[in-house]
Amino acid sequence: MSIRSQRKEDHLALAGQFYKTNKPNSFDQMHLLRPALPETKVKLEQLTTVMFGKKVAAPFFINAMTGGADKAYAINQAFGKIAAKTQIALALGSASILTKEPEALTSFLVAREEDPTGVVIANLNAKTKADSAQKIVRALEADALQIHLNSVQEIAMPEGERDFTWLTNLQDLRQKLTIPIIIKEVGFGLDPTTIRLLKSEGFTLFDIAGSGGTNFAQIENARNERDLSYLEDLGLPTVLATILAKKEQVEVIVSGGVRQPLDVFKGLALGGKYIGVANVFLQALEQKGANFLLQMIKNWQEELAYLLALYGISDLKQITKLKKYYDEPLYSWLQQFKQKNSFKSEFPKLDY
Repeated sequence: MSIRSQRKEDHLALAGQFYKTNKPNSFDQMHLLRPALPETKVKLEQLTTVMFGKKVAAPFFINAMTGGADKAYAINQAFGKIAAKTQIALALGSASILTKEPEALTSFLVAREEDPTGVVIANLNAKTKADSAQKIVRALEADALQIHLNSVQEIAMPEGERDFTWLTNLQDLRQKLTIPIIIKEVGFGLDPTTIRLLKSEGFTLFDIAGSGGTNFAQIENARNERDLSYLEDLGLPTVLATILAKKEQVEVIVSGGVRQPLDVFKGLALGGKYIGVANVFLQALEQKGANFLLQMIKNWQEELAYLLALYGISDLKQITKLKKYYDEPLYSWLQQFKQKNSFKSEFPKLDY
């Protein structure tokens, strides 16, 4: 097994080791005002939406996790089958390994083979050259491409990159690729300055990937002889990152610590176009098997429809109109951003 493949195996093992069911995060500090008289009915069809030109049965999807290792083949095969049966989108883990080890393609391609007509999203690092990206996208018949920004992870990684001058290559990718590109963090949250800069370069869709779920600094620190555990607290919480991103008037995918359907609902209420779910699905698959995960996702679809009805929502577009209120410290953080000069014009009132 190559060093790159072994690293991916390590990531899978450590993601399970550090996983905590219902780990507290910023979603717990956000609340929605519910009408006692909703005047609605539960309808699964209200969840249907369009993603990259294809109809999907729900606005949440299986977010990027793995590929390029022996174990990843079975995982992506199962995810592909489940995505096809539940009609939700699937984002694959980083395929950057293919630029060095093209023989690893099968561990990614199996997902497309199992879900030939569904939404499949490829994933590459920010330094992948455009010609390589085009080949990988074509091979996977990808409907969109995630480009992940993972500087904190790379620093914590013993063999990680130390050169983060990525913008020129991102510009080239944007100019040469014709499919939609998603700029994605890996669990530390996208900040408004980065979003603003990339928006000026023509990028319009951002996966927040805030803190509150899988912590890749923690995972890489477990593989590192140095103690870099202080990097584990550098993340921008998902709810805060989403609120700040929406002020930049871009399309947002909410991910990072999504644990259950209420988190999905809250992400949509914040203005998320889609909601990405990763480790909770991975651990369900690893610990209880594919049939369990299949039923779990079907349950999530039903329960999200329940929440729509409970909150008086008959159309997904209405969710953002729900009144929100926040606990400390999330409320305090929002106040601080509002008071900063650079945010005054963007936060004219406290109605987030």
